Amino acid sequence: MPLDWSILFRTFLCFAIGSIPFAIIAMKGTGIDILQAGSRNPGFNNVLRFSKWRAVLTLIGDFGKGMAAIWLVHRPGDPLALAWLYGAAAIVGHCYSPFLKFRGGKGIATSGGVMLMLYPPWASICLAFYTAARVTGGKMKIVEAGMLASMGAWMLFTVLMAVFAGMQEAVYAAALTAFAGWRHRSNFRILLEARRNAALREPEQSTAGAGSR
Repeated sequence: MPLDWSILFRTFLCFAIGSIPFAIIAMKGTGIDILQAGSRNPGFNNVLRFSKWRAVLTLIGDFGKGMAAIWLVHRPGDPLALAWLYGAAAIVGHCYSPFLKFRGGKGIATSGGVMLMLYPPWASICLAFYTAARVTGGKMKIVEAGMLASMGAWMLFTVLMAVFAGMQEAVYAAALTAFAGWRHRSNFRILLEARRNAALREPEQSTAGAGSR
């Protein structure tokens, strides 16, 4: 598939749309620099630490820009690879925004918007899974509940692509799942450290319990 100027322009446009930092916009007027507070991630989960309604604005913006990018540039009859290219450009724009000196969020909300435009039924299932997992994990106070819900939703989407869409789509989905995992590498480290600390505490609690008897 030759890359012409039209494709390059549309890819750049998707990147530019994806790079709009809605977390920064949503936190305007609070005096909080979201790049220096909490996890320092300009995304929904970090904004949620400070304001629920601002987190909702962030989510709508990040999700919406994924949808807007595809709606603006994807044409009926475009090769499948182009649709994924445009979607990936929007996601990368979110993760490496030039407005934030090429820093950015993890890309989950933006990728959700992209996939909802490209594969509405399967993306809807994954969004429902994410919502249920995120709410349940939050109520149970599970460490890194947001990351686990996000990665679980992406892995489910990859499986759905393999079963219902085809192996080409599954390969593209697996590549973006791997990218999402790499973007969450610090969250994985936090989760592993928490599990390690919990495992170390268990023998101590058992010993203390035996001593009290």
